[in-house]
Amino acid sequence: MERLLHYVWKHKILPLKPLATEDGQEVEVIDPGLHNHDQGPDFFNAKIRLGGTLWAGNVEVHLRSSDWYRHSHQEDPAYNSVILHVVGEIDGEVRTQDGKTLPQLQLDIPEGIRRSYEELCRTEDYPRCHRIVTSILPMKVHQWMDALLVERLKERSEKVAERAERTGGDWERATFVTLARSFGFGLNGDAFERWAMRIPLSAAGKHRDDLFQVEALFLGMAGLIEEVEAVRSAKEVQLLQQEYAFLRHKFGLDEPMQRADWRFLRTRPKNFPSVRILQIAELYHSGRAQMSKLLEARDIDALQECLAVKGMTAASRRLLIINTVVPLLFAYGRHISDEDICQRACLLLEALPAENNYILRQWQACGLKVQTAADSQALIQLKRQYCDRTDCLRCRFGYEYLKGSSSFPRVGNAN
Repeated sequence: MERLLHYVWKHKILPLKPLATEDGQEVEVIDPGLHNHDQGPDFFNAKIRLGGTLWAGNVEVHLRSSDWYRHSHQEDPAYNSVILHVVGEIDGEVRTQDGKTLPQLQLDIPEGIRRSYEELCRTEDYPRCHRIVTSILPMKVHQWMDALLVERLKERSEKVAERAERTGGDWERATFVTLARSFGFGLNGDAFERWAMRIPLSAAGKHRDDLFQVEALFLGMAGLIEEVEAVRSAKEVQLLQQEYAFLRHKFGLDEPMQRADWRFLRTRPKNFPSVRILQIAELYHSGRAQMSKLLEARDIDALQECLAVKGMTAASRRLLIINTVVPLLFAYGRHISDEDICQRACLLLEALPAENNYILRQWQACGLKVQTAADSQALIQLKRQYCDRTDCLRCRFGYEYLKGSSSFPRVGNAN
């Protein structure tokens, strides 16, 4: 419930009656401050008029006054800058580390806000805010969707940047690892990333013009040569094993992964890791999926051609564009501070149709239009980072839900 009190303060959902501290000083909230999600006071740079005097400083919010001591703020000089302690219940005075007694404001949570918040937290329906979605102004929906999309792209691009950092700034290798992870299509994503990090691309590059040798190296390092018996003859499997043994000795390769590292259950044969590795080998051999080639591709058709391999459907290639190419371009654009590349990544999502999964179907059932991959990526971010965490207080849809539950005036917009 403390999070709700933060929300009430942040959005100035204040009663119409005059506010006053416990010792009778009149309180006027000019600016509640900037919400701090890290260490230190909850709100920075607030502006408060206390008893006619304007104060600028930080504000701390707790359910009870005694929480100040429970969190040991009286021992932390970072809290000496607090000018007001906002609480749901005053149960004692509080002092800062430098001995100052803080004025305290008891702020009641409006009953309508409390009831609606408890309803959001309690319901098992998804989305929790389904009954008000269609009543939200389209402009507000679009603004929130745009913000969610950027948030998701930043999160995904940061993972790509981490891979580039792990590979010593080698963006071609980071591209290979990111592409391999996407070929896991969720179920084997982690295994594919570990596998890709183990592939010695400097050694593979010496045999890049020979697809058979690339296949032997890739399958051998995955420990999956025997798993291609369904698509290769027994003789070919034997030759792959012999070729891998030769390459492993030649380059002094590490121990390969084991079959147990891969998940085959609940996977159709065409999605088996061994089949996907053959497709990655074909892409690597062709050179079409290098970072330099992806940067040259200007539209969806060109990218579809870059990712075209035997047995890969157009729908699967679209997923690779969404989950591989777009995060790569966005990450690389941020890395070299090229806004045009970042913008191109966003435009690719807007040019692709929306994905089709249960998350999106549930939003569509609420009346929300989901037309492009930009829409679907935004809603996936909304579910995973907000809905699944019951973090409705940071969600703009949640803000609209709570806003309709109280007659108190509000100032400002949801973040």
